[in-house]
Amino acid sequence: MDTHDLFLSCRRGDLMRVRTLVEKKEIDVNVRDKWDSTPLYYACLCGHREVVLYLLEIGARCEANTFDGERCLYGALNDDIRHLLRNYKVITTSTIRRDVYQEFLRRLLDSGMYSDVVISIHGHEFRLHRCILCARSDHLLNLFTERWTRKKLITINKPMVTPEAFRALTQYLYTGGMEIPIDAVEDVMVLANHCKLSEMRSGVEDALANVEEFRLAKPGAMVTTLVVEGVGERLENLRADLGVLGQQGLPENMMHWIGGDELPLMPYVPAQFVDVIFRVNDFSFHGHKAFFCARSEYFQALVNDHFGEAERNADNEVPVVITLHSITPFVFASVHGYLYENDAKIVGIDHAVEVLAAADQYLLPGLKRLCGAAIAAHLNVDNVCDAFSLSRLFCLPRLENACCEYMAANIEVVISRPEFKELVVKDAAEVQKREDTDSIDIIDDIRHLITCDIRTLSHIDEADEKLRLIDSLLEDLGLDA
Repeated sequence: MDTHDLFLSCRRGDLMRVRTLVEKKEIDVNVRDKWDSTPLYYACLCGHREVVLYLLEIGARCEANTFDGERCLYGALNDDIRHLLRNYKVITTSTIRRDVYQEFLRRLLDSGMYSDVVISIHGHEFRLHRCILCARSDHLLNLFTERWTRKKLITINKPMVTPEAFRALTQYLYTGGMEIPIDAVEDVMVLANHCKLSEMRSGVEDALANVEEFRLAKPGAMVTTLVVEGVGERLENLRADLGVLGQQGLPENMMHWIGGDELPLMPYVPAQFVDVIFRVNDFSFHGHKAFFCARSEYFQALVNDHFGEAERNADNEVPVVITLHSITPFVFASVHGYLYENDAKIVGIDHAVEVLAAADQYLLPGLKRLCGAAIAAHLNVDNVCDAFSLSRLFCLPRLENACCEYMAANIEVVISRPEFKELVVKDAAEVQKREDTDSIDIIDDIRHLITCDIRTLSHIDEADEKLRLIDSLLEDLGLDA
């Protein structure tokens, strides 16, 4: 429903609503509808310059000479918006904000940090991670466990493998998407067939079909780069593959499947690719520095032994062992899973609160948001005020908004709770040098939510009654807002 609202708001030019949906509801700015259109496309099509500019500033994709970029240019209502698209700095691929999870994987690929193998293609070196390559491709798994066992430098000079095609292959394996120069598409298809990556091949074919259809409809359009986005099923398969990699590092009785690593046909990545082990109580969690250190500065400091927690061995092939304190194995299993697949198994609101505290300690804002969503799904009259306080404490605007929505919908019950009155008094006290008529944040938010969705006369009467209850509470508390 929120996604549909975002598309409608872009078509209407409702910048305030677009901001609310993107910043408070955290809707993906590059989400697509069933016609493969994005919010930016609709804003361009309907001529809403302010909305177009806002979407570009927060990371809407509009790369030059790509299908999406050309489509927005051709669909733009006027020359003013076309000029904005052509000249805005975000139009280059190097500065576009992406999904946090894929951005982490892209940085890992581009920087080569914590890499454990170098593959040289006709003199072009790629610093890569065997654990990711093997988790994503059975063909590469066979090579690394047989012909390339323990090799740290692999040289490939075969004519069928070009640097451009191999770069696209690594982009797909790491992020689920890729950017391919049009003149390199054939080489990429050859490599995809050789590695038996049917999903990669179908992604290229679909993108080519879109480009050809666009060229026929818009003669003279210049598309020099084919973009296969890591979205939908490709993103889900990426997360699933790397999730299996993370699962194999858990203690056996914490794996999601029955039988642990003995499950038939389960993808397998050799244990020798593990380079860090975390001990929590009597449990050992196996992992990879590429996931722990690249996603969390806290774990990066731990592995670098800034806190004196690591046990090291003179042999660099032996994993670093780190003992963690003040966390339970059950909670750390959720942290471990999140780092690999950007999702976490959270069971109930109490577990969510524990994982939230760990995510804050380990500097994992994405996991904090997941915990916030889990708490929001379990709101009731007894816990909504505590959840609201948590949202403020851990800076979770989406949870705060969900709590306010719940309070507004159930104000008749919530308003009599002592903890709600404490929240109002606390909010009022935090306004420095408060005047008699100054606003109170929590009251303002609830009032706004009560009045914003009025559509019928009965809604007006219901809203008036709720607002009278709030005014009565403020009078009883000696406050005016």
